[in-house]
Amino acid sequence: MTDPTIPAVIAVFAGFVLAGLLAVPYIAASYRRRGELGLWRVLLVFGFLVYAMSLWTYTLLPIPETTTCAGHAAGHLQLRPFQFVADIRREQTGAGLRAFLRNPAVQQAVFNVALFVPLGMFARHLFRRGFLATVAIGFAVSLFIECTQLTGVWFLFECPYRLADVDDLLTNTLGAAVGFGLAPLLRLLPGNEPSAPPGTPRPVTARRRLLGMAVDVVSVVLLGTTVGIVTTLLAGEPDTVVTALISTFLPALLLLFVIPVVGNGASFGQRVVLLRPAGPDGGKPALWRMTVRFLTGSGGYFTLLTLASVVNGGFEPLANLLFFASGILAIRPEGHQGLSGLIAGLRVIDVRALDDQEVPSLVSGKDG
Repeated sequence: MTDPTIPAVIAVFAGFVLAGLLAVPYIAASYRRRGELGLWRVLLVFGFLVYAMSLWTYTLLPIPETTTCAGHAAGHLQLRPFQFVADIRREQTGAGLRAFLRNPAVQQAVFNVALFVPLGMFARHLFRRGFLATVAIGFAVSLFIECTQLTGVWFLFECPYRLADVDDLLTNTLGAAVGFGLAPLLRLLPGNEPSAPPGTPRPVTARRRLLGMAVDVVSVVLLGTTVGIVTTLLAGEPDTVVTALISTFLPALLLLFVIPVVGNGASFGQRVVLLRPAGPDGGKPALWRMTVRFLTGSGGYFTLLTLASVVNGGFEPLANLLFFASGILAIRPEGHQGLSGLIAGLRVIDVRALDDQEVPSLVSGKDG
């Protein structure tokens, strides 16, 4: 692997995977700590994940074609501080600024500083760390990387295949300090501060409703996949009916019906984004209304998919039709009830609404 773009591609792909795994916990934590999500902050957090993967790819790749020590004489420890100064003098081939900037040793030192500038910026802006803590984080991350290189990825390989250099530790730590100073630039991005205190009710918008519905669907799929894998490992491959039940219907029943019935009426996804359905009196819906909502909403979608897997009777087109109808009706009507809410006679409100009189003001406006 010699193409320098390959580590970047791997970093972006790994960032997407990590973001997918952490999406639901992050959404839930954001709504509880900030009271809202915020598109720009989501993009900033995603940028941090991609950056974290970039540190991994650019410091450990390319992996050698062989795991033996032959041909890896460069893998050793360099403990002389500021050796890069002597390297710059040795590599300098001309006079003037242009020749200096073309010096490979200069470029390497600048790269090592620049590599940790985002870490300092993220540590201060996202994680609210002070200067000393940011420098310590930069030092610790760089030390971990150098130790990883020194030990051949913690003895995964027979010998080191990358140079562990004390100068890298110094320049990386300097980069984190520089990043701390540049972190105020991130405040120029919109949405840094919540639009209201976390406990203040936010409007029920189409984007928020669709986000809750997406969390429901993804959570059912992930739970069903996990249960299916565990069941296969423990008991072997189950038959078609059992597979459909444990991987589709039962996870949907748990997250979309059982949790609402024993809780405040909200599905798992609605709980994540701090929404709940309300009956005509503004309280928890009656059991029959929640049953109707389950069968005509996401629960009905997964029920039809289960039937499609079991009997192959054309239920999949009906499931897709229900899926799109639910999404469209969560966008267009002012109350964003969705198909199931309209049929069951339910409204959707913010769980932070103190009384029923606050509900109408939460139907439209800026997304929380």
